[in-house]
Amino acid sequence: MRVRLVLAAGVLLASAAAPLAHAGGAGGLSAGPALDGPVLNGPLLNGSALNGPVRDGHVLDGSALDDRAPGSRAADDLTVYGYGTVGDDSTVTLSGMYRCLDDSAGPVFVSSTLVQGNRSAGIGGTQAVCDGHLHEWVNTSVVKDPAYRPGSARVRATLMQLTADEEGLPTPGFLAAEDAAVVLR
Repeated sequence: MRVRLVLAAGVLLASAAAPLAHAGGAGGLSAGPALDGPVLNGPLLNGSALNGPVRDGHVLDGSALDDRAPGSRAADDLTVYGYGTVGDDSTVTLSGMYRCLDDSAGPVFVSSTLVQGNRSAGIGGTQAVCDGHLHEWVNTSVVKDPAYRPGSARVRATLMQLTADEEGLPTPGFLAAEDAAVVLR
């Protein structure tokens, strides 16, 4: 019973913490260096690595490794595809790619928030597989109010790990983030 309570609290905390990460933290706290550092601006996210042919979450042409020194490890990465979909029933689907290295300290999730005009809503969440390989994430949610329409929007995605604090309560740690312009189809 205690494990279920802690897991439920973790999911609720993750849902509440994701918008804080997108807002740059709360109460003067930063969401961490991953939001500003080279992980988000490096060749893995801005180069051709994530645009190459992908099968089963792996880039086939090896371009993700091109700009790394021999023997160096990849970093936690996250990117958002330049499009999303809005169904006739108001189902919103967003997607992208991620890589995380280690989930031994706690589960890792990909959360996303869709912003269009003055509307903002969390769009699902995906538990990440942290094996050092690229994987696709897809988050889906039915959003009736506020309703989204085809056209330009922004997606704020976060790769977040839940770890236990001294009292055993789950605490979010932000591994990577991406704020991207998208077109809803």
